[in-house]
Amino acid sequence: MPTPLSNFLPSNFDRTRPIALIAGQGIYPQLIANAVRRAGVPLRLVAFEEETAPELIASFTPDEQRKILVGQIGKMLRALKDFGAANAIMAGQISPRKLFNGLHPDLKAIRILASLKRRNAETIFGAIAEEISGIGVTLLDARSFLDDQLATSGSMTGRSFPIEQDYIDHGIQIARECARLDIGQGCVVRKGTVLAVEAYEGTDAMLTRAGTLKTDQTLFVKTVKTRQDFRFDVPCFGLRTLETMRAAGITAAALETSRVIMLEKPAVLAAAKQHGISLLGFE
Repeated sequence: MPTPLSNFLPSNFDRTRPIALIAGQGIYPQLIANAVRRAGVPLRLVAFEEETAPELIASFTPDEQRKILVGQIGKMLRALKDFGAANAIMAGQISPRKLFNGLHPDLKAIRILASLKRRNAETIFGAIAEEISGIGVTLLDARSFLDDQLATSGSMTGRSFPIEQDYIDHGIQIARECARLDIGQGCVVRKGTVLAVEAYEGTDAMLTRAGTLKTDQTLFVKTVKTRQDFRFDVPCFGLRTLETMRAAGITAAALETSRVIMLEKPAVLAAAKQHGISLLGFE
């Protein structure tokens, strides 16, 4: 029996048919592309104008890529059909403002938006996922092929974790409650006090805000929603977040294991050790 390509792929995954990578911003889509190519699975690209990294687009031949504007759902679905894709995977952010003020909706998108009573990233992408499924394409878990990039249990930086367990438990409780209420997926706590919670502004802005307060013994906690849809909106922790922590004077983070993706994990761990930042994985 061949070695599974990823623990997050469906049991009937067909490695001979193309995966369509629907790519937003950042390094995340590039990591997916690299991993899929190493696995020998055919790969195609749906890129967003002014969002997807130019170097990622350049790594595909013209026949292997389609460029669309944010909101051109019909055009995206046609691209998936043209590619003959059996599966698709979403990776990378879209600028939050474009989900509300920067859309270029085609007729398909207008119909979807009109059907939504609540418009947020979860409802919008959930509706898109249904449209993708409707044309016979499986939208994969966005952790697929990145098993080695996930947070793992215990101290990941090779030293005893500097935050007491009671305070860790408190931070996890707050982060999970915020996630349950769909406020955000992270928080910063200090000795049983909540300094900041993540909301629409995102992780880096929250960390910067928390850094304006007393930061000794502070802990950043990153978790997932209670009913997280791992086909999109998977929480990530990378070098940019680590640098924001360092600038803010926050020197400890707890990340939920097997759920938070550590983008460029070896580089993140090396940089964390260099800057004296402790990283913990929790169940």
